[in-house]
Amino acid sequence: MSETPAPSAGPAGTGEVVELRVHGVSGAGAEQVLDRPHAYQVAGDSNGGFFRPRPGYPDSAGPGGITVEAYRWSDLPSGTAVRTLSLVFLLPFMLCNVAAWMRPNATGAHTLMKALCRVLGLTLTALYVLSIVGAAVDLVAWQCMAAPRCVRDRDWLSWLGVQPTGLRLAVISLVPAGAIALIWWLGARPGRSFSAFRPPADSGSGAYQLGEVGRWDSGPLGGRLRSIHVATAFATLDASLLAARLGPGVSVASLVLAGLVVAVLVACLAMVCARNLIDHPGPRPAADLATRTLRTVTCGLTVLVVVVILVDPAPWPAGIGLPRYGATLAWVFVAQTLLLAGIGLVVLRSRGLRGTRQGWGAPVIAAVATGLAVAFSSELVYRVADLLNRDQPTAGRLMISPPPAYKWAIFGFGLAVLGTLIVAGLVVIVSGRGRYRVAAGIVARDFPDAPPEAGPRLRQVERTIARARFTEHLEPITMVYAFLIGVGLATSVLGLMGRYPADIVQGYIGLPGDLVNFFLGAGSYVIAAILLGLVVGGIFAYRTAEFRRYVGVIWDLGTFWPRGSHPFAPPCYAERAVPELTRRITYLVGRGDRVLLSGHSHGSVLLAAAVLQLPDGVGERVALLTYGSPLRRLYSHLFPAYVDEDVLREVGRRVGWRWINIWRDTDQIGSWIFSPNRPGDPRPADDPAATVDRRQVDPRDVVAPPSDSVPPPMFGHWPGESDDRLTDSVRELAERLRAETT
Repeated sequence: MSETPAPSAGPAGTGEVVELRVHGVSGAGAEQVLDRPHAYQVAGDSNGGFFRPRPGYPDSAGPGGITVEAYRWSDLPSGTAVRTLSLVFLLPFMLCNVAAWMRPNATGAHTLMKALCRVLGLTLTALYVLSIVGAAVDLVAWQCMAAPRCVRDRDWLSWLGVQPTGLRLAVISLVPAGAIALIWWLGARPGRSFSAFRPPADSGSGAYQLGEVGRWDSGPLGGRLRSIHVATAFATLDASLLAARLGPGVSVASLVLAGLVVAVLVACLAMVCARNLIDHPGPRPAADLATRTLRTVTCGLTVLVVVVILVDPAPWPAGIGLPRYGATLAWVFVAQTLLLAGIGLVVLRSRGLRGTRQGWGAPVIAAVATGLAVAFSSELVYRVADLLNRDQPTAGRLMISPPPAYKWAIFGFGLAVLGTLIVAGLVVIVSGRGRYRVAAGIVARDFPDAPPEAGPRLRQVERTIARARFTEHLEPITMVYAFLIGVGLATSVLGLMGRYPADIVQGYIGLPGDLVNFFLGAGSYVIAAILLGLVVGGIFAYRTAEFRRYVGVIWDLGTFWPRGSHPFAPPCYAERAVPELTRRITYLVGRGDRVLLSGHSHGSVLLAAAVLQLPDGVGERVALLTYGSPLRRLYSHLFPAYVDEDVLREVGRRVGWRWINIWRDTDQIGSWIFSPNRPGDPRPADDPAATVDRRQVDPRDVVAPPSDSVPPPMFGHWPGESDDRLTDSVRELAERLRAETT
């Protein structure tokens, strides 16, 4: 495929129909989306652009002679290597950022929800720094280098082990400082250039939040949040060093610096909650200056802290671990527990005990983000301790030992995973009979005349439909996990008292302490397996198309939203994709074409947002075809403030109800939007939304046709561009466009 743009934005307008296809999360190439072997680029660049079949080749036109064009955006979320690394490294930050966009419909909860998520994001940044401090400063510099047995035969440690404590800490503190610089660099990576992709000036979304997607410029907001988080990160490092320094005979300089560090942390907390200060969409000199000054002052403060740690002659407090480090860590866990509870109460207050399922994604995703961050941090420290202990069981009280809070965190995470697996198994068993009963009824209605030899194929279709319906049963599983993670974090309070899991469980429950320690070790390996699985999954996601669908849904859903709560989340691609689509549609209509928008999976979400941004009059020459769309099944439940019945009806009104949505029972992600419209279902005669959804029998048959040796395939969530039922819908909408527009 050639990606060299044509001299212009494409051929001159003909007044005919242009089918603009937008792919989903599968990362399809232009040729696959177009279902044509040769394509050339007519607009955009190497990251994302518009493609058409190359003229002069056979079958370059679409159904009914229409012009076919594809929008390829799969490279906008970032490349394969960066995405795989980010899948592991930035996943907790990304999920925390997404949680803020999952607010309930109630407008009064918006400010409080955003503030809670932003403060939770600050604690995740602090936890990231504390984990590096725990591994490098506490375990290596403080504990190992002070123990001759630990540094024996380790030349990479022994050279520094004979030095004074202050020198050891000052040198090793460069490790967490470097880790902060790394995440600062990752967070500063720009998204795609925003200025070139603003929607047309006269476009307007009205009161519909989905229409604001892509209209924002999160650059200034992200810069302010990034400065606050960088300041928090360095202040966390400073606080860990100074807290260890405090004690009898501490110098005045250390006390003054400690007071300044506390002031910086309070300022970071106040600024991140000051919506009027940092939420301004454009440049705001006062806010920009304040946040940059805070960041610069904190960086300079870190240099002073390291110097004081190095030269202060006061004796260091005695202790096995870095003084006050374990208590600091435990209080961070307690704060995260309270923040998760606060997010849940905000949703409960908005929805009520008998409210709908919508809106509960915020506390669940926030808990998942926090649980992963705690697990990853605990695993890092635990593995370093294992290395320093020369592979002795770190769960016990060995010479080199992490703080009790980390052991409680691993213990709680292991229980959360175990409890979630048990609940998941119960949900599978309990829901299985109902899911298979419904699936059997669907198969019986779809294939009433199937011959006996089609029995295996019928059972395969039945299993596929039953598994696809399991998506509706994921909510109780995730809510149980969120609750157990909150309980596990709350147990970290016991770490403040210096109690270990083995002591508590053996003393109050009676289980042997060795069994608890074994469970701790197993929990640590579970976390390691999750980390390895994320890395392997990120690699296979771009080598295996089947697996890519599931990884792509999570990644593209997360990076669809701007960095509004955590600046170290991956960049948002909707800031370019939606305005770029809006501009292209407006251009095509403006030159006289009619435009049929065709979106698969997440592409339908991009198109819905683009339709809401179209200038007045443009929608009169536009039609919409969606298939495998998650608008109702996922987005209306996870993002109720952005996608609801009113928003979806407004999309239909904007295109004159020239909208067809194709859905299949075998699809795990997409679904109907307004009504299933199954055979026999009543259809209101006066409701245009009742004509939108078209159920597609999948597969077409369970026996091989005379022209083939195998039965027709099941498409499930695959687009099926070559399916003649899809092309029939394209022809229908194209004819409606020609008949209803001038």
